[in-house]
This record gives sequence, structure tokens and C-alpha cells, in this order.
Amino acid sequence: MTVSERKKRRNVFSNREFMLVFLGSLVSDLGSVIYSFVVSFYILEISGNNAALQGLYLATGSVVLLIATMFGGVLCDRYDKVRIMYLCDFIKGGTIFLSAAGMMIFPEHGTHLVLLFVCGIMGNIAGGFFSPAAKALLPEIVEEQLLQQANATLSMKSSAQSIMGVIIAGILYGILPANVLFMLVGRCYVISGISELFVRRRHTASEGQLTMKMVIQDLITGRNYLTKQKAMQAIIIASLFINFFFTPFTSNFIPYFIKTDLSEAGSYMFSSVMKPEMWSSVISVLFGVSSLAGALILAVRPQKEKCGRVIVAALSVMASMLLIITVSYWMDVVKGYSINRFLIILSIGCFAAGMGTMFTNIPLNTTLMKLVDSDKLGKVSGILSVISMGLIPIASAGAGIVLQYMGSTLLLAVCSAGFVLTVLFLLMNKEIKEI
Repeated sequence: MTVSERKKRRNVFSNREFMLVFLGSLVSDLGSVIYSFVVSFYILEISGNNAALQGLYLATGSVVLLIATMFGGVLCDRYDKVRIMYLCDFIKGGTIFLSAAGMMIFPEHGTHLVLLFVCGIMGNIAGGFFSPAAKALLPEIVEEQLLQQANATLSMKSSAQSIMGVIIAGILYGILPANVLFMLVGRCYVISGISELFVRRRHTASEGQLTMKMVIQDLITGRNYLTKQKAMQAIIIASLFINFFFTPFTSNFIPYFIKTDLSEAGSYMFSSVMKPEMWSSVISVLFGVSSLAGALILAVRPQKEKCGRVIVAALSVMASMLLIITVSYWMDVVKGYSINRFLIILSIGCFAAGMGTMFTNIPLNTTLMKLVDSDKLGKVSGILSVISMGLIPIASAGAGIVLQYMGSTLLLAVCSAGFVLTVLFLLMNKEIKEI
């Protein structure tokens, strides 16, 4: 295809390589949503609602993901990104298959926990190499003027998958054993890897053998590049604390609230037709629908040169809703005024958070892909991911301990206060407007 023909192309779906990546992630994202749903509740189920153990599982996975992402960002700038992607999907699928088989052979709950931890570690290693490669590949197969459309389309797909996935997971979790569901998830990753096998792009092999010295030098190069981007540094610092304060709300609090407060309430909204776990699906669906709507808006909206104001506005809405949820939990659940009112407020808050997430992530990712040279994008993306997620392991483990021994109210209060302070930091930073 000539340059003039590529410029005339307006629809990202006319791009064969993008379509293959899209279809592959369509299947793997569905598996990922189902797996995350099942693991969260299954660990609580077999451990007697041990929130500290669940937090340890999340923290372990986060630490492994951080380390793997750091090296994955370097490797994807030197090796074939497509090969990295399909190998990672095959590794994920194979690991989940083996774990599910082990759970069938050994029925003891203790063994199941060990297998889940091992599977989580292997999956996060693969994920740490996969994510930088996938991000760095996109600007190589998609024209610059279609990058926001491509990012928004992938986000729309992920949102739709989260809607479908939690509905399917919520239904299947009540009728099928966890190991059978894990088998289904393993198939999803294998199918995704097969799709990615057919992606074609011109790859130039790096000269010389990769050494630890070269890895460190590449990481330093990526870090030096980021130090010159003052406005981006402010966003990175803010992302670090936003993830620290928001991750415990979604990963720790919501499953724990449903397995304890809601399950023990006896009567709650739609309790005659919905099990407590189904409310997790409802909340996730609302988040997904909102994310889908936000991504759709950005997909059809002209690509803007600067995104700082939009990001700050979106995060401000999320901070306000988290604060309202905290107050409602203390009044309506702890004080016992109305658990149904809290369910409504929680649902509205998650809906707002879905929209806010899209209006934060899509413009930021698009701007990053435009600003960073293709030969540095992998390592820069990896470093950004490591920095922004750096406190998540501490947050997950700490949240589990707080839930187990001090309760949900304190956790929500800390999360909402921290989120608000982080957004205030962004509002006072003048350089954000330059992004």
C-alpha cells in the first residue's frame, strides 16, 4: 500500500493487521475477565473470606507484573513484538490449563491456593512482556491520524468484553466448578495466540546479543527521555497514587463487601432473583457500559493535540464519586440505614468511574504514541507502567490487612481522601495543560 493510499484510509478496520490483533484480544480479554472474576471469589470461598490472603494474592501478582513489565519494555524494542505477543498468550493459556488439571487431580483447598498463586505468577510474567509489546506494536501497524480511533476501538472492545465477561462469569460461577471455568479461559488465550500468529509487519533484528548491561542502558535511556517531559512526569506521579488509592476499592473492597455485608444482609435489592455474586456482575456491567460509551465518544471525536484538561476533569469526577461512596457506606451499611441505597450509589459511582477511566487512558496513550519515537516506545511504556503501578502491591496487601482487621470503612476513607488529594495536586500543576 502506497503512502497516499494509507493517508486516504479513514477506518482502522480496513487495516488487516489491526483486525487480527483486535480479534485476538477480543477472545483473550473475555477469558481475562472471567478468570479475574472467578479467582477473586474462589479465593475468598475456599479460605473462609480471608481478605488478607486475597490481598496477598493480588500483591504477589502485582510485584511480578512490575518486574516483568520493566524487562518486557526493553525486549519488545529489540525483538519481534508479534512473536512476543503470541508466545505470551500461549504461555498464559498453557499455565491455566495445567493449573485447572491440577485442581481436578488434587481436591484439597490448600493445593488449589498454591496452584492459583503459581498460575498468577506465571500469568503476570507473561502479561508483563505482552503489554509493552502490544502498546508499541499499535503505532507500527496503524497510521498516526487513526491512533486515537484505534485506541478507542480497543477500549470499546475491552469494555464490551467486561460487560459480557462478568455476566457470563456470574452465571457460570454458580453452575460450573472453578476448574472447568479455568479450562475455558485457557482456550481463550490459545485462540488469541493463534490469531496473532498471522499478523505481518517488517521487523529488523537488533544487532548483537542482549546482555544485562544493554538492558540497564535501555532502561536508563527511557528514564532520561521521561525526565525531559515535565508535564508527563506530573501525570506519572499522579498515576502512581491514583492506582494506589483506587485499586483497593475495585480489587479488594467490592468482592469483600459482596461476600460479607451483602451476603449477610439477608434481604437486599432484587435478592429474590439475584445471588450476592450477581451484584458484582451488575457493578462490572455498569462500569463496562460507561467505559464503552466513553470510548465510543472518543472514537468519533476529532483527535486533539492536548489532553491535560480532559484528564484532570475526568479524575475530578472519579474522586467526587469515591468520596460519596465512602460516606454512603458508613451511613447506609455500617449504621444500617439502607443497604439498597448504598447499592444504588455504588452502581452510579462505578458508572462514572468507567467513563472517567476512558477519558483518562485513551487520550494519554494516544499522546504517548505520538510523542515517543517507535524505537523507544516499548521501554518508555514499560517504565511508565512500572512507575504508575509501583505501589499497587503495597496497596493490595495493605488493603487486605485493613479489611481483615480494621474493616471496610477505614479502607474507603483512606482511598477516597488520597484520591482527592492526588487530583488536587494535578489541578495545581500548571504544566498539565501542556500535555
